[in-house]
Amino acid sequence: MTTPPATPHGGSGPTTAVIATAGHVDHGKSTLVRALTGMEPDRWEEERRRGLTIDLGFAWTELPSGREIAFVDVPGHERFLGNMLAGIGPTPVVLFVVAADEGWQAQSSDHRDAVAALGIDRGVLVLTRADRAPERVFATLSQARAELAGTGLRDAPAVVVSAVDGTGLDELRAALDAVLATTPAPVTTGRLRLWVDRAFSITGAGTVVTGTLPSGTLAVGDRLDLLRADGTAAVQVRGLQSRDEPREAVRPVSRVALNLRGVTPADVGRGDALVTPGAWPIAATVGVRRTSGVPLGEAPDQVVVHVGSAAVSARLRSFDDDHAWLALSRALPLVPGDRMVLRDPGAHRVLGGVLLLDADPPEFRRRGDSARWAARLAAMTPGGDPLDEVAARGAVTVSHLHRLGVIPSADEDPPAGVVALGEWWVHGPVLAGWQQRLRAAVTAHHGTDPLAGGLTHGAARDLLALPAGVPLDPVVVAAGLEQEAGRIRLPGSRGDLGAAEAAVARLAARLAARPFQAPEAHDLTALGLSVRDLAAAERAGRIIRLRDGIVLLPSAPALAMRTLAGLAQPFTTSDARQALGTTRRVVIPLLEHLDERGWTRRLDAGHRTVVR
Repeated sequence: MTTPPATPHGGSGPTTAVIATAGHVDHGKSTLVRALTGMEPDRWEEERRRGLTIDLGFAWTELPSGREIAFVDVPGHERFLGNMLAGIGPTPVVLFVVAADEGWQAQSSDHRDAVAALGIDRGVLVLTRADRAPERVFATLSQARAELAGTGLRDAPAVVVSAVDGTGLDELRAALDAVLATTPAPVTTGRLRLWVDRAFSITGAGTVVTGTLPSGTLAVGDRLDLLRADGTAAVQVRGLQSRDEPREAVRPVSRVALNLRGVTPADVGRGDALVTPGAWPIAATVGVRRTSGVPLGEAPDQVVVHVGSAAVSARLRSFDDDHAWLALSRALPLVPGDRMVLRDPGAHRVLGGVLLLDADPPEFRRRGDSARWAARLAAMTPGGDPLDEVAARGAVTVSHLHRLGVIPSADEDPPAGVVALGEWWVHGPVLAGWQQRLRAAVTAHHGTDPLAGGLTHGAARDLLALPAGVPLDPVVVAAGLEQEAGRIRLPGSRGDLGAAEAAVARLAARLAARPFQAPEAHDLTALGLSVRDLAAAERAGRIIRLRDGIVLLPSAPALAMRTLAGLAQPFTTSDARQALGTTRRVVIPLLEHLDERGWTRRLDAGHRTVVR
C-alpha cells in the first residue's frame, strides 16, 4: 500500500510528533519542510507548477535526538483557509512561519487567529528567507512577537533560517526537539477519534484514509464506526501504515494511513471521523464559550464551524458576547473541551474560537429556557460537574455521562443529591417530584374508581413523562405504594371493593355453604354484581373465575382435590361431578383448571387421575 507520508508509533525514536505549518502564503512553509525532510510536501502537479500550496501536504524526518516527526504542510492563501484549518485542527504543535523580508501579512493574522482559536500552545516561530533581508530580521521578529502576544505561542522559541543556504536549520531542529520534549505525553488507551483528511483508492488494497491520530491506539483488525454526513458505517482496519511503513499497531501522536474494509472511497470524505463504536456522543446542537476573536453577539447568524478536519455550516444564537448555541448542519462526534474555529462564510477570515461546554443541551420548550441555559453555560467548565449535569437533565444514563466525559467510568458512584435507578442517575428533587405526583395520582384514582385495582404502569409512566428506560418499580417503592399484575395501588387497598363489598360477601357466604354450586348469570345479576365487580373481587383474592363464567371461592380447587383424591383412580368426569355434587357446567371448567395447575392429568377423553 503506497500512501502519503505518516509518522510511526514507534521505530527507533523514543516518541513521535505531528507538526503543522502556519503562515502567510509564499512565506516559504513548503520550502522549509522540504529543507528539513528532503521530501516534497506538495502532492499536486499544479502546486509544484505554480509554487503555491493548495491542499494539505505531508512529509517526515527524524530529529538528532532520534525523535520521529511528521509535518502537515498547510496552504497559506486566503482562498484555501478551510484546507489550512483541516490540517492544523487535529495537530498539537505548530511551526509558525513569517518571512523576514516581508514581515507580518494578512494571512499571518488569519493563521494566528486559528492557532489562538484552537488553543495550540506548543510551537516554534520561524523567520524564513533571512538571506534576503538580514537587516530586517530584528524588526520582523519584534513585530511577530507582538502579533502572537495574545496566543499560546507568545513565548515560543524563535529561530532565524534560510532554507536556501541552510542557515539556522540545525538550530530549528534543536528548537523542535526542545519543544517536543516538554509536550505532554498523549493518552494511548481509551476511546479513539480520528478525523479523516484524505480518502483514496489503491489498486489491490481498496479504500485508504489518512489522518492524525491524537490519542488512543489503532491496530490491524480494529472495528470502528465511520461517521459520515449521511449516517454511520461499520468498518474494519485491514491494514495500517505510518511513515510509509506497514504497522500492526500505531500509537499517538502519529500520521496514519488506514486500509479500510466496508466502504469505498466515494463513501468517505474530509471531515468524516473514525471512532470507537458506542463511545462518543453524536451532537448536532452544542453550547459554547468564546475563547478568542470577535464577541459572539457581533458574529453573523450563519457561520462555518471547523473542528478536527471537518467544516460544517451552523446557525449561531448568541446569549451574550461570550456564550452561544450552535446548531450544526451535520452531527459530529463532539465532547466538552473540544476547540472549534468559527469562520465567516461570506469572507475568508477567522471570526474566532470557541470552547465546547455542552454537547447535549436541553431543548428550548418553555419561556425562560434560553435564559436558564445561558446562565448554566456561564457557570460551566469543560466536562461539567456530575451533579450539575444530572440536575440539568433530570435523569440521564451513566453511560451517556461517561461518553460526555463528565465521569471517568461507567462504574462511578453517584454524587450526593443523585439517586441511581439501575443504569440511570436521577436528580434527587426530580425523583421526589415523581414520587409525590405518583402517590397523588394513585390516591385520586382509588377515590374515583376503587374497583380498577390501581393505576396501570402505562398510565403512571405517561403521567410522570419518564424517559424510556427509566425503571418505574423503584419510583413506586420510594413513593410507598404497592403493585400487582401491572397496577399500582395504595397500601392496604387490595381488598377494597367499594359499593360491591356487601354483594361479594353474600356471594362468598353462598359458596361457603355449597362450594361447587356456582351461581348462574341471573344469580349474579340478582346480587347486583357486574363483570367489573367480579374482576375487582378476583384481583382482591375473594373469588376465582373459570371459563364459561364459572365463579367459585379461591379455596374450591383445594377442596375439590381432597374429594377427588379419595376416588378410585383413574376417575371419569361423571365420577367427579357426582362426588362434588355439582353439574357438568361447573365440573368441566373446574377439572380443566386442575389440569392447568398440574394437580390432575387427563388420560383420555373420559378419564383423569390425581397427580401424586
